[in-house]
Amino acid sequence: MGKIIAIANQKGGVGKTTTSVNLAASLGVLEKKVLLIDADPQANASSGLGIDVESVEIGTYQILEHSNTPKEAVVKCSAPNVDVIPAHIDLVAIEIELVDKENREYMLKKALESVTEDYDYIIIDCAPSLGLLTLNALTAANSVIIPIQCEYFALEGLGKLLNTIKSIQKIHNPDLDIEGLLLTMYDSRLRLSNQVVEEVQKHFNDMVFETVIQRNVKLSEAPSFGESIINYDATSKGATNYLHLAQEIIKKNSN
Repeated sequence: MGKIIAIANQKGGVGKTTTSVNLAASLGVLEKKVLLIDADPQANASSGLGIDVESVEIGTYQILEHSNTPKEAVVKCSAPNVDVIPAHIDLVAIEIELVDKENREYMLKKALESVTEDYDYIIIDCAPSLGLLTLNALTAANSVIIPIQCEYFALEGLGKLLNTIKSIQKIHNPDLDIEGLLLTMYDSRLRLSNQVVEEVQKHFNDMVFETVIQRNVKLSEAPSFGESIINYDATSKGATNYLHLAQEIIKKNSN
């Protein structure tokens, strides 16, 4: 049965989509069958893997509405062993449309029941908010990865996110674990980067992944070519970092 991992942080620009796309691609290269769900109306995870977002007719919106099944929404992409359920800008409306529905936090969980057997990992790229979309992702997930950028305001808002996770554990999903905190955009030349790493490791100990994602130009370039870092430049630091992260997750989940 596939493990469902949400990648969440209400702060924007911390590397959620970069992590979702490249972790999915790395797990795929390591011969795991992966489903990547784009749960962000900006649809960057979809376009980052070469999917034409404008032409998406069935995607995350439709599976949350239960008007289509996840199997009907799946699109093939440039990464081996990776299927994608893409997003479209119409996903913006789902927050309003779900408000009146009964069990609105469980829409994604219910939809995914039909595909969890088909994949080793299901990765959900969350929107930069703590709205209903993210709530649905965290209710459906077995665990959550929290990317934290190695910059001055890194820990700002983290307490709020951890409180949200606690309340979801209490009310909607008692089995939700924190897979780990992932340090991103690390630059070893900057004292600030090193201070953030030390501080996060000191506060959260074993919750922090050993892998740290370094700042890397190739990581920024890859999405504009509609490719993961593994396809775009397998020899880059970014590719090495995400392969290490994938190996760390596989090892952790095989124990």
